[in-house]
Amino acid sequence: MSKLPIIAIGIAVLALGYFALVSDAAAYGGSAPETCANCHAMDSQYENWAHGGHAKVAKCTDCHLPHDNFVSYYMEKGRQGAKDTYAFVTGDIPVAIRAEEKTKQIVQENCIHCHEDTVEAMLAGAQPFDRYCWECHRDVAHGQRGITGAPYQDSVLYPTK
Repeated sequence: MSKLPIIAIGIAVLALGYFALVSDAAAYGGSAPETCANCHAMDSQYENWAHGGHAKVAKCTDCHLPHDNFVSYYMEKGRQGAKDTYAFVTGDIPVAIRAEEKTKQIVQENCIHCHEDTVEAMLAGAQPFDRYCWECHRDVAHGQRGITGAPYQDSVLYPTK
């Protein structure tokens, strides 16, 4: 029997191990905001978060991933990571990074979860709860957007009334 398949598997394992080591692949399973900022396209989001109101109390994963159970957390983390990796590898990174509908829903649920008392008080009042939290609280999580390359308000996404 040839030893070639065993040697090939050994080389593949060493190559993948080396790749995991130099890319710090294990960090992507964690929740450090610095890991999210590894891609230069996220520089402004990271900087705005670091100087914003949530930097001392929440990390990227606290807002951008579901927390209903372990499986959904890591499934969504993998989905978002695969999408981001594809964009990075292909160079298909949008100039203005915007959350997808699924991500918006996750963020909204996390806003409500962390600020449940405030939301309950708001719902007891006359204001309808038919908008995303950040439509009124635009600068809260990521701070003012003045240091980003994207415009403060995209008139297509946020039309004036």
